[in-house]
Amino acid sequence: MAYFSLFVTGFIAATLFPASSEVLLLALLAQGLTPLWLWTAATLGNTLGSCVNWYLGRELLRFQHKAWFPISAAALQRATTQFQRYGRWSLLLAWLPVVGDPLTMVAGVLRVPFRLFIILVALGKGLRYAILLWLGGQFW
Repeated sequence: MAYFSLFVTGFIAATLFPASSEVLLLALLAQGLTPLWLWTAATLGNTLGSCVNWYLGRELLRFQHKAWFPISAAALQRATTQFQRYGRWSLLLAWLPVVGDPLTMVAGVLRVPFRLFIILVALGKGLRYAILLWLGGQFW
């Protein structure tokens, strides 16, 4: 059940909802749970949450002319320009707080191929969780 909780927390944390999977990851590590399974649950959940953002971004533009559309044309253009400036490799940083979630959504808007998207995002997120587990293991 702990691994599933971490998976769900990682999933939610990768969407636009505020959540922190890192705290739960380290707490479960301190309780003696298997680091490989913690890494797997956190990485899978967080990567799949980013896939939701990519899909939402992919579908987003068809609603841009609606009055309720939450993003201004100027903000969308700024995000697009920034993403194009740094390129697809910036998806390796999708784990970053504040910018990571919108980054994965903009990747969908710009139609980054899903296969490339998932490889880069999973690599970055997996590496982040591996480093956290390694650092956490130094203290417990």
